[in-house]
Amino acid sequence: MKPNNNNSCMDSTPLPTREGQGGGAAFFNPETETLSREQIEALQLERLQQTVRHCMNNEFYQKKFKEAGITPDDIKTLADVRKLPFTTKQDLRDTYPFGMACVPLRDCVRLHSSSGTTGNPTVILHTQKDLDEWANQVARNLWMVGLRPDDVFQNSSGYGMFTGGLGFQYGAEKLGMLTVPAAAGNSLRQIKFITDFGTTAIHAVPSYITRLYEVMKEQGVDPRRDTKLKMLAIGAEPHSEEQRQRIEDLLGVKAYNSFGMSEMCGPGVGFECPEQNGMHFWEDYYIVEIVDPETLEPVPDGEIGELVLTTLCREAMPLLRYRTRDLTRVLGRTCPCGRNHIRLDRMRGRSDDMMVLRGVNIFPIQIEKILMQFSELGNNYLITLTTDAENDNMTVEVELAEPTDDYKKLQTLEREIKRRLKDEILLTPIVKLVPQGSLPVSEGKAVRVVDKRKVYQ
Repeated sequence: MKPNNNNSCMDSTPLPTREGQGGGAAFFNPETETLSREQIEALQLERLQQTVRHCMNNEFYQKKFKEAGITPDDIKTLADVRKLPFTTKQDLRDTYPFGMACVPLRDCVRLHSSSGTTGNPTVILHTQKDLDEWANQVARNLWMVGLRPDDVFQNSSGYGMFTGGLGFQYGAEKLGMLTVPAAAGNSLRQIKFITDFGTTAIHAVPSYITRLYEVMKEQGVDPRRDTKLKMLAIGAEPHSEEQRQRIEDLLGVKAYNSFGMSEMCGPGVGFECPEQNGMHFWEDYYIVEIVDPETLEPVPDGEIGELVLTTLCREAMPLLRYRTRDLTRVLGRTCPCGRNHIRLDRMRGRSDDMMVLRGVNIFPIQIEKILMQFSELGNNYLITLTTDAENDNMTVEVELAEPTDDYKKLQTLEREIKRRLKDEILLTPIVKLVPQGSLPVSEGKAVRVVDKRKVYQ
């Protein structure tokens, strides 16, 4: 493979192909993946300055810069990124549909959009160059965890406006794999494809992978014996380390955490390497900041805060200091795998997903972490918040892994779950153990929390 040596993402230099890349090579883009910290930061500054100048083609950012009293010439060091205004999801909604574009609409070849269930959807525009760079990021991730052109990649993610489908599709094709665009749902068909086509890798949301295993079990399919699966890419919904380990144990394969969001491009922004010690965020494409969600000031490495991202290679719709609302922390900036791109912890949830119950801040992933420690429990659970006599209550319903009539055993299990949950979240919820298949199953992102308190507000 010819490495991508160009320092500018704003030109038409072709991206690398896999021509000449040996099957055992560790890096898809060796030139950029193995940069030193000093080289990464120098490249970031150059691209940040280009991006800021490019943003001046947009009235929204022109106004923001004027209000902040800055010009592109004020960005002289990488630390000057903090002079730039934040961009929010509400800004994208307020400028709907094309008010954030930095190029003429005729130069754009695709858009993706959120569902817009709470108002205007957010629309993200792409030029062909943007799509090529996106495919390169995804291919880089998949190559990093050992996938090669002779693998078969099955994408069990939604296509259309949801970026997980087309993002992984084009990335897998860029790498050169045979791709199976299975899309979401229809588990029996998914399993048939896996066994008939010799699928070696799957992309899906974590909750669906566990559902797929349950259907395999019902159909008498042993993933270790009856399939060629060796790798899973999981993401798009927060999940705990315990959930990931359970998935690996169930299917007998490695499961790698993936991070992406449509505002940045989609999947490909961050991915675990074989060390599985945090996700590498590609700093030749993004500037990563972790800030306090309240003060918006930077937090020290290792401290949890809100992820803020600045795009460095976007033509159609660059975003400056985009507040993702995702909560994470910096784990390090070097790695035994040979990559020095920043490593972030798995997402702990979203700042706007936090539940406040009796004055205590709780994230759904904290509850999942405890539930996944019990082998007697299945993978599906639901948290319901209610108000009774002006007191807030939490009910955790969780499916059992196997049916049982042993009432005493169930009582003991329920008490232990309550005890561990209280140790984790400082409150004692109501715990209900229900038969497998009792709770709703979603083909997309799992619905984990139902807040019925809004009825009383």
